[in-house]
Order: sequence, then C-alpha cells, then structure tokens
Amino acid sequence: MSGAATPQPENAARAARLEMRAGRWTGPTQWRVPGHVQCNLVVLPRAEAFDFLVYCQRNPKACPVIDITDVGDPEPRHAAPGADLRTDLPKYAIYRDGKREEDVTDITTQWQRDSVAFLIGSSLTFDYALERAGIPRSPEVWVLNTTVPTRSAGPFAGPLVVTMRWMTPEQAITATQLTARFPANHGAPVHIGD
Repeated sequence: MSGAATPQPENAARAARLEMRAGRWTGPTQWRVPGHVQCNLVVLPRAEAFDFLVYCQRNPKACPVIDITDVGDPEPRHAAPGADLRTDLPKYAIYRDGKREEDVTDITTQWQRDSVAFLIGSSLTFDYALERAGIPRSPEVWVLNTTVPTRSAGPFAGPLVVTMRWMTPEQAITATQLTARFPANHGAPVHIGD
C-alpha cells in the first residue's frame, strides 16, 4: 500500500470485523482500517483472570488494557459493541502451558463458560499517525525479548517484549513525541539507540 491511508468511520471497523467473521479477510489487520485502535487478544479462564489483570496493572506500558469482557461473554461491550471475539479476528494463536500449539480461524469451540477476554493495546495503532508525520512504514516490525524483567503477578512473569522499527534519529524524536499521545497502546519508546 503506498501513500498515507485514510481513517475510516466506525462502521468501517464493524464491516471489517464482519468480513473476518465470514472468513472473507484472513490477512493481517494492520492497515485494514486505519485510524482505529489495534488490539491483541488474551483469553483466560476466570481462575487466572485476576492475576493477569494485576500483571497488566503492574506493567501498563507492556500490557495496556483496552477492554475486559464479562465472564463467559465474548462481546467487548466497551471497545467494540456487537463484536464476537471468538470469530471476528482473522487468526488466533492458541497457547497452552506457555507454548504455541496451533493457529485457528475461530475459537468458538475453545471458548468456555468461564472465559474472560482481555483486549491489550497494540503499537500497530499508531502506525497510521507515524506515516502521517512523515515516518515511512517499516518493511518489518520486529518483536524482541529484552532483558528487562516485568513485575510478576501470580503465574504471569517474564521479560519485557518490545517492538522495534527502523528510523533515523530525527524520525525517532518525532516518533517519541507522537507515540507519547498513545498511552493505551504502549506510548513512547522505552529505549532509543543501540
């Protein structure tokens, strides 16, 4: 895609979710509906949800919570009313015991009566704003494990995971000023440089 994308109205986001639900869109969601919040999805049993919420609260830059569903309810009533988190994403990575087991296009059979979904803000949200500020799209967005520990809560612990984008020092200054306006999507960089 060349040139800056145009932000889409809310009904465009709803239409995109319906396309994914119907299996007509199976690709990445980045740039699908520019100007809208991008999220990562975490679904846990109720017994683990409180510890995860505490983990997010202790690590707000790493895990900015956009919405939490009621127990057993797949609809994120605050962030995307009418959405069904079991079907409205193009792909789901299923993890068990901390290991990625499979990728599926629907989690209806995995969803349980005690499931709680967390929508965690994603740095993909500010890609549109970066491009509008003159910072070209990175051919790749790297996801890296750092040696910086996060603050644990129950079974949830580990190193800080960050995204990295290539840019000039001048672009990094602009990006820092811009991304600081997106605290619900990780905000400003945690590090600039080597």
